[in-house]
Amino acid sequence: MPKFHYVAVDAAGATVQGALKRETIGDVRAWLQEQSLFPIKIGERSSRLNLELTSEKLKKRELMHFSRQLAVFLRAGIPIIDSLETIADEAHDKVLRKVIADLVEKLRGGTTFADAAALHPEAFPNYYLGVLKSAELTGNLDETIDQLTAYLDREITARSKVVAALVYPAVVFGLAIITIGILAVVVLPQFKKLFDELGTDLPLPTRLLLGMTGLLTDFFYVPVGMIFLVILMFVWMATTPSGKRAKDKMILRLPLLGEIIKYSILERFCLILSTMTKAGVSLPEAMEVTTRSTGNSVFQEKLEISRQAMVSGSGLARPLIETGLFPGAARQMMTVGEETGTLDDQLATASEYFNRELEVKIRRFTSLFEPLTILMVGAAVGFVAIALVSAMYGVLNGFKGEEPK
Repeated sequence: MPKFHYVAVDAAGATVQGALKRETIGDVRAWLQEQSLFPIKIGERSSRLNLELTSEKLKKRELMHFSRQLAVFLRAGIPIIDSLETIADEAHDKVLRKVIADLVEKLRGGTTFADAAALHPEAFPNYYLGVLKSAELTGNLDETIDQLTAYLDREITARSKVVAALVYPAVVFGLAIITIGILAVVVLPQFKKLFDELGTDLPLPTRLLLGMTGLLTDFFYVPVGMIFLVILMFVWMATTPSGKRAKDKMILRLPLLGEIIKYSILERFCLILSTMTKAGVSLPEAMEVTTRSTGNSVFQEKLEISRQAMVSGSGLARPLIETGLFPGAARQMMTVGEETGTLDDQLATASEYFNRELEVKIRRFTSLFEPLTILMVGAAVGFVAIALVSAMYGVLNGFKGEEPK
């Protein structure tokens, strides 16, 4: 029998929480009502099924397709359980099928869709859950899920553009490294043996290249140690708060790419905050969820300070402006939105502005990064070619310099 954790309010207005073993959430809700308790939140304790599900993440593209299909079914008036079962029959992703099966089970047990979805953080991000909860209260579930679908689509499109911009230069750079490695480690040592037999001096480019390859072979522990240190650095960045903050700060300072990441975060922040406020989520709660969704500790720290200032009565626009994260146009939009009571619309406009700027920066990054990579690869390959050609000329000159016997 599953165990449920509940938070409720008694007749005196005091908060009561505890755990109870029952078959379904509906049974827990009925028991609370018998005890004259008003349930606020009911959730199942971690089970084996949830542990299995959280071992794999649902891809954002699958979540986008799921959201789009669910919005269509709900708009057509189909009950949510029937909609979920139809989507599950056509789903190919095993994680999505497991999640939907559990959602249907929880809904049949009497829980709400938002509460059931909250049990699956591997599938639904925090902002998604916050919007769902408010949408169920306002009765605009289909419209709100449509907005979430549009956001997921824009986020996937922006990420795919960045990845596409990096793929070609990365492939060229990787092939160049392999080619240079083969020439330097396999081909050039043969010339060295020939030069040693002839007793002639190696050309300068060849000596430089052989010196670098000698460092990799004779002092192999140096590059191995460097690789080990790099791995340790990545582990530190991934597992410790200080490392994550250092990584996030370094990423934002990268030339060209840092600006792309910054505008991507700003676009996400404005769009999610706008979507949540339109769905009826209170501004402090929306700020908390949206701040966590940025995924960057530098942004999270500054936005949390602005959220606390907002809660203390400083409004929203001024604390956000004081973070120094937003450009002038966005600051003006926020100020106007707060003064005219159209903050959600102004945030949506700001997200569109950041989206356009993001596309411009991605195109600029692509136009600069690809030629720069090709230039670097060409310089490296050219240096190796000069080393080989000068070595060949050295061999020929060595043969010409030999006196006939």
